[in-house]
Amino acid sequence: MSFDHPPRKLREAAEALDLLAHASLARVNVGLSPVSLARAWTDWVLNLAVSPGTQARLATEAQTLGLKWMSDSLRAAAPNLLPGVPAADGPDTDGSHNVALSKDPRFDDPAWGCWPWSAMASGNQAWDRWWQSAAELRGMEPHAREQVRFFSRQWLDMVSPGNCLLSNPQALRKAADTRGQSLVTGMGHAVDAWRQRHGLAPLQPGSEALAPGQGLAMTPGQVVLRNHLIELIQYQPVTPQVFAEPVLIVPSCIMKFYILDLSQHNSMVRWLVAQGHTVYIVSWRNPGEQDARLSLDDYVRMGVLDALDHVRSTTQQPVHLAGYCLGGTFAAIAAAALASPEASVSLPPPLASLTLMAAETDFSEPGEMGALIDTAQVEMLEAMMAEQGFLSGRQMAGSFQFLHSRELVWSQRTRSVLLGEPPYSSDLIVWNADVTRLPAVMHSQYLRHMYLGNDLAVGRYAFEGQAVSLRDITTPLFVVGTAKDHVSPWRSVFKIHQLVDADVTFVLTNGGHNAGIVSEPGHPGRNYQMKTSAQADRQPTPDEWMATAVHHQGSWWTAWSGWMQGHGSGEMVDARQPPADPALGAAPGRYVLLRHGD
Repeated sequence: MSFDHPPRKLREAAEALDLLAHASLARVNVGLSPVSLARAWTDWVLNLAVSPGTQARLATEAQTLGLKWMSDSLRAAAPNLLPGVPAADGPDTDGSHNVALSKDPRFDDPAWGCWPWSAMASGNQAWDRWWQSAAELRGMEPHAREQVRFFSRQWLDMVSPGNCLLSNPQALRKAADTRGQSLVTGMGHAVDAWRQRHGLAPLQPGSEALAPGQGLAMTPGQVVLRNHLIELIQYQPVTPQVFAEPVLIVPSCIMKFYILDLSQHNSMVRWLVAQGHTVYIVSWRNPGEQDARLSLDDYVRMGVLDALDHVRSTTQQPVHLAGYCLGGTFAAIAAAALASPEASVSLPPPLASLTLMAAETDFSEPGEMGALIDTAQVEMLEAMMAEQGFLSGRQMAGSFQFLHSRELVWSQRTRSVLLGEPPYSSDLIVWNADVTRLPAVMHSQYLRHMYLGNDLAVGRYAFEGQAVSLRDITTPLFVVGTAKDHVSPWRSVFKIHQLVDADVTFVLTNGGHNAGIVSEPGHPGRNYQMKTSAQADRQPTPDEWMATAVHHQGSWWTAWSGWMQGHGSGEMVDARQPPADPALGAAPGRYVLLRHGD
């Protein structure tokens, strides 16, 4: 009699029950793993328990901050309670208020300088300073330290006095001035936000609708290739001649492609076409439940290499391959696979250059994203994705909002609900709300191979069964980092210098992950640093690079266009007209219009 099958069946049943329980927990905890959070807090508590010196330090800091807060609060209240005693935090005669409060966008209204509001706001700031210090415990695991620092700030942002009507002087003043109309309007905004989260139309009329093909993604072009995963768009030339080498752009599959083709004034593809480039862009399909088993290899093969094959066969020229965010990671994998010694040699060579825009290839220091990713967290997400077959667009968007909850959640809700201000709308905001899914297998492989294993950087990542090494890449690189990027921190992006055997031109531009890339010429306040590091030279550290890189005013787009011209043949050819195929249709295509109600 065999006893092998019952235990195996029991294990399978147990694992199925665990998956169901984990998926349920993920829904309740908005995708956060209680195991991961418990480990971080346990690490903090245990290290604090065995550190009497740190206990004394934190107690002293708490006492100092508390006494200062009490003293400032009493002085702020003095004009009302003790006539003749000057207020430290109250409004000055010129209408200004406490410097620390005025530098915080949440409390920059002069009303926050009056007692008792100033006491509430400064108390929130004092707690924030104390917790950032409290997270610096000797002996803590770095990941746990980042989690404690990150989640303590999230909690304090949530309980900020600005988020509550009764503790927000701006909201109370506006409610009084409008005789309550601002609160009625704000409640309407809250109802509409709830309806939109559940796939319902808003009740209140909005501003003129922006959508792909309706004010957005309006650059003329044609879809020239469609497979299960992508549409490839070729744009209509506007110059009689174009540079011989075409440009192929691979955006992130986390986003719709028209982040690079927003309005006419800030469309990257429209601007590149006007400079004489033949521009192609990948438009990713928004996957459904049936696509759960699409893999990371599928995204590189069908999304990058199939598109690249089409562009090369059509133009018979090497291609300037550019990738943005996760699309840049895909492009780097594809470039490494093409450069591998095992790859078949082709003439002309497939790539004229490789551009990576806010794209990580080394994930050892992923910044704030790292606080949300560890083994327990990934397993929680895998359980949730196993149940539904994908990570929904709203779940993905929620993760990015979590990184900037102060600006993207609480401040916006305060303006919309408490102040009754109409939700601010722009092309970038409309694009940001147009969310996409990620298939279960691909997303799991991405998190495990990149964030947990850092396989691509260390040469362990296998594409279609064959290990690829970034060291095989000898194609010149143009790499863009953005100074305020919390998704792909520029110092992490900078690590590409140590990974490839090629010249690297690195650009650090002001702005964040999106605004730093969508940085059109003529936009006020744009600036960047730029420097090329030759392959034969010692590769600089980020600080060394910053100290020596030349500062430039304006958009980095002009530098990029000139750089591509300098890394091409210099030959001009007759403008290439995209073929019009009724079965494929015109830009922006069909895939960009596919939305799911989740």
